[in-house]
Amino acid sequence: MTGRFIRYELVFKEAAGTSRGVLNSKTTYFLIIREGHKTGVGECALFKGLSADDREDYESTLNWTCNHLDLGEKELLEKLTEFPSIQFGLEQAFLSVRQPDKYELFPSSFTAGKSGIPINGLVWMGNKAFMEKQIREKIEKGFDTIKLKIGAIDFDDELDLLSSIRKNFSEKEIALRLDANGAFLAENALEKIKRLSEYKIHSLEQPIKAGQWQEMAILCEKSPVPIALDEELIGVFDRHRKKALLECVNPQFIILKPSLVGGFSGSMEWIALAGVRNIPWWITSALESNIGLNAIAQFTFTLNSPLPQGLGTGSLFTNNIRSPLLVNRGKLYYRAMEENYAWEEPFPV
Repeated sequence: MTGRFIRYELVFKEAAGTSRGVLNSKTTYFLIIREGHKTGVGECALFKGLSADDREDYESTLNWTCNHLDLGEKELLEKLTEFPSIQFGLEQAFLSVRQPDKYELFPSSFTAGKSGIPINGLVWMGNKAFMEKQIREKIEKGFDTIKLKIGAIDFDDELDLLSSIRKNFSEKEIALRLDANGAFLAENALEKIKRLSEYKIHSLEQPIKAGQWQEMAILCEKSPVPIALDEELIGVFDRHRKKALLECVNPQFIILKPSLVGGFSGSMEWIALAGVRNIPWWITSALESNIGLNAIAQFTFTLNSPLPQGLGTGSLFTNNIRSPLLVNRGKLYYRAMEENYAWEEPFPV
């Protein structure tokens, strides 16, 4: 078995605003392995500034991985514990090389084009007019769960946006998820959350910065809005520490980004630990290309979650890999066996 990797720069159609700043491009890596006449492809979706493995030795570790595939998947995953995005790409590549179709990693009625995955419509940060425009578009497209990234514009303007939605749509018609990306300060977060609660919010992701377990535990206990942990899970590699985090904070939800928490196996470990504590979860993509997004979507479908997931079609990028994924009326579908939507790779395999 041989392997190599390709660095690829994804370019945004429009600048993507988060509480950490504005993104114009995102670097990702494709891991390609070959065994006999079979080729496998996976995406090591590093997220600079967020991934725990955003390190100077990232590419050298990728190169080491390609040169040690003979160790086998299990041993490699153990050795790559501190590189969750490489674990994610490696799992995909091994699944891919074993399948007749290298992009059908988890065959199901989803990949057969017969079933869809309910997803939330994502509204990116920006000025008030830009966010209002996105909200209208998501509602017109049939989404009944909308996720708004907050924390970058004036808080009162954000409340006005929520008010305008609730004037027209009840919580039964439109569920509102908010993602603060750690933008609130611990000392005033509860006050802000109480104001947000007036608009019947489904959940609030990561109100304060990660690493403040005691402060987050108090918020989860006292908040009138259910709290979801997101960034808090990143970089927590040890099973005992994962357990300790959940026991200390006791969140209402956890959100899993496979490329940031150690791929499919890492996600399943969090799900098992959360399940013991009756903590619901959903899965979210993290600006992967369609290679990684396709893998996450197929994996997610097999878990039969009743909640809308945080997935899309990778339509944010000008140079994404063309794929069969599409969204229709708030669900993600895989257009199987349609020649016009066959995979189109921007790299030689």
